[in-house]
Amino acid sequence: MRRIPHLLAAGLLLGLGLPLDVRADIDRAALIRLAPSVVKIEAVSPSGGFQLGSGVIVGPGKVVTNCHVTRHAERVQVVKGGVRWRANLQAADMLRDLCLLRVPRLEGDAVTIARAATLQPGQQVLAMGYTGGVGIQLSEGDVVALHRWSGSQIVQSSNWFSSGASGGGLFNADGALVGILTFRLRGGAKHYFAAPADWLLAQLNDELPYNAVAPLPGKSFWEQPDAEQPYFLQAAALEQSQRWTALAELAERWQQEIGDDPEAPYVLGVAFEALHQPEPSIRAFRRSVEIDPNYDRSWARLAQAYKRQGQLRESRHAVARLATLDPKQARELAAELEKP
Repeated sequence: MRRIPHLLAAGLLLGLGLPLDVRADIDRAALIRLAPSVVKIEAVSPSGGFQLGSGVIVGPGKVVTNCHVTRHAERVQVVKGGVRWRANLQAADMLRDLCLLRVPRLEGDAVTIARAATLQPGQQVLAMGYTGGVGIQLSEGDVVALHRWSGSQIVQSSNWFSSGASGGGLFNADGALVGILTFRLRGGAKHYFAAPADWLLAQLNDELPYNAVAPLPGKSFWEQPDAEQPYFLQAAALEQSQRWTALAELAERWQQEIGDDPEAPYVLGVAFEALHQPEPSIRAFRRSVEIDPNYDRSWARLAQAYKRQGQLRESRHAVARLATLDPKQARELAAELEKP
């Protein structure tokens, strides 16, 4: 069998003058200096139950954390450097799972906040939180995907974190807070999700009322019954369970309801691909990049789908387009597509 020329791996990325990697590497030492702005949260319930989490200083005497950390608490303490400060008030956005604590006399510098819209898939990010509830832990990773919901984009990344890190910070290479570590899905190494930091802006402007710390009613968006969760979470569950027909039906409803979201046709293309319907899958992926020409996941799938159909020129074009968005992913994909 004739091998695909090295045009994919070398010509596309070098011969066409495309950069091998344009990501800004994380300055780990510089970001470690942000660690004093990431704090431990201790939440005590009326029955004496104890919940550990993390938080980030976002203003004078203000700490953000997840509401699922504090929702059962009648007393919340912020711990930094062995010193404890008691939070006396909190503003809760339970559905978005963000609680802003007022902590009188808290010492520490507030972080800079950046919008999730400034991120791109493949961009390096650093997670900080009290994983395991002991010392602060750092986890380097990349942005995997951005999911539109509730006026911003929920950040999916490959940064590992677990219990105790909820409420911690996800930072970009410039040290700006771009997300609040919130939840993870089982069954994948890249299923870690952070609430967008820009959701905090309304709270920081005191648009939500502060109340005394007390148990909170309600559940967050990711804890809702399956049918009431955001489409991207419903899709993730269906994809994990390989329910491809149900996934296609969900994606069709998603497209009808939110016609300008490129993720909906992307998910439809994934479903058609698994159902061995190559032409509909290609049409769906192309629809996705028509909505958003920078939607990298659809370009990657298009490159693979075209290769399987023997449309090598179209496959190379998709890799070249991907290389302008995520050079690392394009390089890895080109090497994979080069195989016979």
